[in-house]
Amino acid sequence: MHALVVFESYFGNTKRIAEAIAEGLSNQLAVDISEVTDAPSAVDADVDLLVVGGPTHAFGLSRPATRADAAQQARGAETATGIGLREWLDQLPAGRPGAAAACFDTRVSRPRIPGSAARRARSRLRKRGFTALDPATTFWVRGTPGPLLDGELARAREWGARLAAQLGRGGGPRALPGCRRP
Repeated sequence: MHALVVFESYFGNTKRIAEAIAEGLSNQLAVDISEVTDAPSAVDADVDLLVVGGPTHAFGLSRPATRADAAQQARGAETATGIGLREWLDQLPAGRPGAAAACFDTRVSRPRIPGSAARRARSRLRKRGFTALDPATTFWVRGTPGPLLDGELARAREWGARLAAQLGRGGGPRALPGCRRP
């Protein structure tokens, strides 16, 4: 079984979460991980699970203006360039029947602002024929540049392991509403 993790990151927090998820998945699945600008334009037929994640910008997925603002704020940090997760998802061909997906985002813990990049990504994937394996999941950061809250990397590894186990048990994807909070 094979998983593909695609992420968008500006301050490095979402990248670290994606890497931790990939680590959790790798105990049971072969895993490829890619920053969105380097991600394949289509999901290969051998991918059993697509995991996508990005930061929540202006209540949802990033846009060119919010990416430019984040890149300016991140000066010198690891930052995505080019297209964002929104554009990548919008150009993605339909998934094969039964293709599973899971979505995550990073968000500022205080103040709690509504919206979720993960829920928006999940909706876009559903329109492309993917089926949610788990609810959209949020990992929390302290302030816009971070750092991640204590325990979030461990929680991301555990989430990845749980996704792999669920896929491996043949439990199959299921549509679940909502966003998990710590």
